[in-house]
Amino acid sequence: MWKLRERILRFEFMTEFLGGVDDLAGRIPHGSRIAVPPDYSGCAMAAVRALIRRGARDLGLLGVPQVGFQGDMLIGAGCVAAVETAALTLGEYGAAPRFTEAIKSAQIRMRDSTCPAIHAGLQAAEKGVPFMPLRGILGSDVLAHRDDWKTINNPFGVDDSLVVLPAIRPDVSLFHAALADREGNVWIGVRRELMLMAHASRQTLVSVEAIGDQDLLSDDRYASGTIPSLYVSAIAQAHRGAWPVGLKEHYAPDAQHLRQYVLLAATEDGFRRYLDKFVYASESSVDVSA
Repeated sequence: MWKLRERILRFEFMTEFLGGVDDLAGRIPHGSRIAVPPDYSGCAMAAVRALIRRGARDLGLLGVPQVGFQGDMLIGAGCVAAVETAALTLGEYGAAPRFTEAIKSAQIRMRDSTCPAIHAGLQAAEKGVPFMPLRGILGSDVLAHRDDWKTINNPFGVDDSLVVLPAIRPDVSLFHAALADREGNVWIGVRRELMLMAHASRQTLVSVEAIGDQDLLSDDRYASGTIPSLYVSAIAQAHRGAWPVGLKEHYAPDAQHLRQYVLLAATEDGFRRYLDKFVYASESSVDVSA
């Protein structure tokens, strides 16, 4: 009986291995609230290009806790209806041009947040509770413009105010990692925000550089930085899947390409030319070589 129950549980929670990033993007319905990491934390750029190719629409984009090139591309391609993030920036490359234009022309809805607020909301979903308290945003302008954030008195204190933030439960978390195993466990190393995203989301879709035969959870070198397959819905292998933003300790950001993007994306016409060359062309024809 126990062996049968174990087989049933394994089947119910089994990670699906997909044929490629187009299949991964196909798992994201229009209108989904999708959580993505910042440029330094495993961006599934190949899957983002696949999302744009399939014409994804009305996405709610959640930066955990901020977002960069992938957010700017999705917004410019018309895939995004709303954004919640602490920042949308291209870092050393400057302001995000398609995001800036979308805000100025009111093409998207913007919900300003902060890094600790986004983490707190995801932690509430992770723990299965409706909200999470936070102090640091008391008196801020951000609080004044968020009617879903409430100020309460600390029930264990005297004249002690707290902000309570509703749980954030994304429909999808999408990111790129270096390694998965055949059981569907995914190694993320020190990038704990990816673990939080996976715990909080309804489904987690991951592109990976490689799929290995070793059991990551049985190897002390990897176990502490591994997301168990229980939290991973589907995996697709994608060589250099984070290009052009890079993947730490595997390949650096393609600075020349990123500068080219910023120059082209400064105008709508230039951005369309960028999409034609690097996105709407099939993924196999996009040069992601070092």
